Amino acid sequence: MADVNRGKRPLSPHLTIYRPQLTSITSILTRITGNALIIAMVLIVWWFLAAASSPEYFAIADGVLRSWFGDLVLVLSLWALWYHTLAGVRHLIWDTGAMLEIEKAEMLGKLVIGGSVLLTLLTVAIV
Repeated sequence: MADVNRGKRPLSPHLTIYRPQLTSITSILTRITGNALIIAMVLIVWWFLAAASSPEYFAIADGVLRSWFGDLVLVLSLWALWYHTLAGVRHLIWDTGAMLEIEKAEMLGKLVIGGSVLLTLLTVAIV
């Protein structure tokens, strides 16, 4: 039989129906940080190309990277690198079939977030 109420309900689950879970948020953040790292890589490659081009062009690129905006981008990129790395380790753990229970998966998500912040702060403090 045809479903007569089909036009009055969503065709697939939607964000307004389901509460975001930590595992889904961390999964989305992994994708976002991966793409953000591409942008940071382009910025750093631009800096290297400017250094190889001329002193004037390098001064422009270096000025951008040493500005408050450049510092912000580089620190956020550092966090994204640590986050993406730890999320990758989490996925390697899951690939073995371990820690797939909801409580343990959420604990891993919290560890990834907290660990990435801690490692970022340690790296900034050391460097």
